[in-house]
Amino acid sequence: MNVNKNTLVDRVAPQLGSRRAAAEAVEVVLDTIARALAEGNSVSVTGFGTFEPAQHASRLARNPQTGDRVTIPARRVPRFRPHQRLKDLTDGRRALPEAGSSIRKDPKGTRAAARDAA
Repeated sequence: MNVNKNTLVDRVAPQLGSRRAAAEAVEVVLDTIARALAEGNSVSVTGFGTFEPAQHASRLARNPQTGDRVTIPARRVPRFRPHQRLKDLTDGRRALPEAGSSIRKDPKGTRAAARDAA
């Protein structure tokens, strides 16, 4: 199942008490990320990942219809680098918690204890 913005709002609504509050919260978060990227800044969310602007140099390409060579100008594009916790959740190496946040930091000492047990 794909999750779009409406689905995201529906999933956030029970925790905020209303769909209107959830829609506003989702919109504000996404707008804040977009504005930071447009300004050339990175946005890092602990346990989730980092959104950052990446610079693509200009390059030569070929128009597939005419075969003519065209220059594609340099541009800045958004890039997302997932945090290791998100990678582990996606790959199934980390179990989703029954309740609470799946990206919240582990309590202090938890990783060390897990590492020593392995």
